[in-house]
Amino acid sequence: MVDERLEIEIKMLHKRICYALADPTRILILYQLNENPCIVNELVDALGIPQSTVSRHLAVLRERNLVNTERDGATIKYTLDDKRIIQALDILRDILATQLANSVELAQSLIDED
Repeated sequence: MVDERLEIEIKMLHKRICYALADPTRILILYQLNENPCIVNELVDALGIPQSTVSRHLAVLRERNLVNTERDGATIKYTLDDKRIIQALDILRDILATQLANSVELAQSLIDED
């Protein structure tokens, strides 16, 4: 039987963080904000996507407390709320790289058997 507290935490994790990371554009935004705080137009230029798309994704990230806003007059600058999200993403990328390397090794071993 799964621990009830663990189940609640996993459901919250999925609802708040996993949902926010489910779109590659949002992950790219997080990586861009890890480099420098940005205003929307800087993200538009860096990612080459429409302003409305960037704004929509920022709203999701903001709702889930992954980014913060700082107002300077009419300008809003976005920053990462917690840089550990980048560490978590880097770990996931490392896992993917290992999986891909293992797949290549498996494919190569099958070719070598022939």
